[in-house]
Amino acid sequence: MSTHIWRHSPKDAVPLCFSVAQLIAMIWLARTWSDAAPLARAGGFVLITMLMTYNIIVVSHLFTHAPWFTARRLNAVASLLNSICIGQSVQAYHLTHVRNHHRYNNDPIGDDGTTRDTSSTYRDGHDGEHSPLLRYVLLGALDSLRTRGKDALAITRLWRIGARETQLLSLISRREPRRGQELRQVRADRAAHILSLAGFAVLSWQWTLLCYLPAFFVALALVNVQNYYRHFGADPSHRGADAVSYYGRLYNLLAFNDGYHQEHHLSPSTHWSQLPGVRERRQDLLAARPRIISPVPAMLGFLHRNRPLLHRSRTDISANQ
Repeated sequence: MSTHIWRHSPKDAVPLCFSVAQLIAMIWLARTWSDAAPLARAGGFVLITMLMTYNIIVVSHLFTHAPWFTARRLNAVASLLNSICIGQSVQAYHLTHVRNHHRYNNDPIGDDGTTRDTSSTYRDGHDGEHSPLLRYVLLGALDSLRTRGKDALAITRLWRIGARETQLLSLISRREPRRGQELRQVRADRAAHILSLAGFAVLSWQWTLLCYLPAFFVALALVNVQNYYRHFGADPSHRGADAVSYYGRLYNLLAFNDGYHQEHHLSPSTHWSQLPGVRERRQDLLAARPRIISPVPAMLGFLHRNRPLLHRSRTDISANQ
């Protein structure tokens, strides 16, 4: 019976258990905040930051590409759970990440003066360069925090997607019944997130204000660091070299093959357990141009001092043509 529950693999029970454990940890930390010693509070802050960061980068990211269950209702519940854990709608994450980022693949600035990928590392850059790291990380986190604030204020329309949310609306499916399902899921995810935040405040407004919200902001910043070095220096003009991979065994074991990012770009819908196979099958494309293989995980990409800057060579070629 259990083999029919999982759409891809029973191994997805592991990230599901992580999300459940994270929610339990958040509730426990909120309940015990008032009696916790300063060192325990600091440890709780670090723990929540790391749990949210990991969930956004790994758990919810993988879920948006390959939902765990065969039943739509179970996936809807999983979306609600993960929306609570990452402080934002997982369905909206799916729309902006899968239908925008993976469509335009971190594109450079075009003739219209901007990028089509709204999360592109080139979006605020100049002369073909990536945006400065701190600008990308901090302003991106602030923009995400501002958007989450707007989501909270959407209580006035029961968290429906508003008419002014044009970018999000443009990514919603145009076909029914899928369009209606996606609109309802965004609304339900937002409600789950905001109502859970209210519940945390009831348990401890001090924890919510002094721990949860700062940890959420730091997690958003760390996620931006991760995305930055997943693409920094890569060649956006070639499908086999427009992202950066890291093949360390321990990291990929703990992060469900998250290091296979170039392979993930080549086949976004492939289940995480099959990404090493993508590397084998697409070896001709991967070897066609120089590409970046990092010696460290993307979060530590700043340690990759001698990283090739392939995007510069492509810019130089274009300028000389």
